[in-house]
Amino acid sequence: MRDILVTLIVFGSIPLILKRPYIGILVWSWLSYMNPHRLTWGFAYDMPNAQIIAGVLMISLIINGEIKKIPVDSLLIVWICFLIWISITTFFAVHPDAAFNYYDRAIKIQLLTFLTLMCMTTQKRVDLLIWVICLSIGFYSIKGSVFTILTAGQYRVYGPPNSFIEENNALAVAVLMVIPLMWYLREISERKWVKNGLSGAMLLSGISVLGSQSRGAFVAMVALAGYFWLQTRTKLISSMLIVILAVASITFMPDSWYERMDSIRNYEEDLSAMGRINAWKFSINIANDRFTGGGFNPFSPNTYARYNPAADTALVAHSIYFSVLAAHGWPGLIMFLLILAMTWRNLSKAVKFTNKDPSLKRQNVLARMLRLSLIAYMSGGVFLSLAYFDLPWHIIAIAYLQKWQLAELKEASEMGNPAHPRQSRLTN
Repeated sequence: MRDILVTLIVFGSIPLILKRPYIGILVWSWLSYMNPHRLTWGFAYDMPNAQIIAGVLMISLIINGEIKKIPVDSLLIVWICFLIWISITTFFAVHPDAAFNYYDRAIKIQLLTFLTLMCMTTQKRVDLLIWVICLSIGFYSIKGSVFTILTAGQYRVYGPPNSFIEENNALAVAVLMVIPLMWYLREISERKWVKNGLSGAMLLSGISVLGSQSRGAFVAMVALAGYFWLQTRTKLISSMLIVILAVASITFMPDSWYERMDSIRNYEEDLSAMGRINAWKFSINIANDRFTGGGFNPFSPNTYARYNPAADTALVAHSIYFSVLAAHGWPGLIMFLLILAMTWRNLSKAVKFTNKDPSLKRQNVLARMLRLSLIAYMSGGVFLSLAYFDLPWHIIAIAYLQKWQLAELKEASEMGNPAHPRQSRLTN
């Protein structure tokens, strides 16, 4: 029954996509984030649904004449250079076959992200995309919170199999990235039941993060709490709120949770943590030796024997930074960091520009929440290999779209014809 339902939704959306290309972005995002086919047991489990939707989307863009030019700035240039560079490093990879398989997946995600820049040109479409992301990942966070409560936190929460968020750590960080987006939707929603539902979803999502027993997510939670405290004007009240929520949440968790979190402090005694450190040393050594790095997925016993022979086992980097460094060398890492830094700069400018204008409250909240999502990604990503996951790139794309929307408003204002947000192409 599940197989039939998923198939009917996918193929039933094709006529809509052919008429309105942006619907293809929404359906593809649903397939990418929720992985509904992984909840089936039959023929739909391995169907190339995402590829089918992507193909239909490309056809729709052509027949509808909606292939639009993306505004160019320094961020987009660095972004394109990064994509060119990872193509070059794939060609010179130490394990060409494995590298190309990973490259094929990563470049498809990048292609759909660029199509997002072309298609999601109104605020309504952007909001729909955010809804799809929140509902898709929220399905697993709410489901995981119920599981955590029923089992008293004795077992870890995992995501859909054969996906970027299958691992408990990856799912937890993805959930932390989505919680700020839920807050944004709550702020812009006018219906009380929607606001209450999103408030409950955020609370349950937090429980799910704890239930994952992810140390990387714990670090990200601390970073988010710290940033929230620094940004708030009522630091005493916010401090009390953070302490109350932390105590109430942590009190519920079993001893196994405390033992796992305590291993952060005693990392020298933890095999998993030491494996990561060995992988980071490997990443630095291979980047120092090879200008192009090792290409995608360079970790193997043979390469470890050359670049970190002291390591007991060959493990992946489990870090967005060191995985990029190992795969694409120092140039790749520099470009990756520049993309994140430029996105943060754009969001900070957006917050400053919209701070004192009530008519731009929606844009102000969105920029603030996107910054929180980036903090969750950049802090939690220290311990996770999620450099090519769809969500951070979608956040970068949404921030990029917002920058140009606000640029239009600013230009109109400077010309003596102040534009209401509804007049901007990204708010219609």
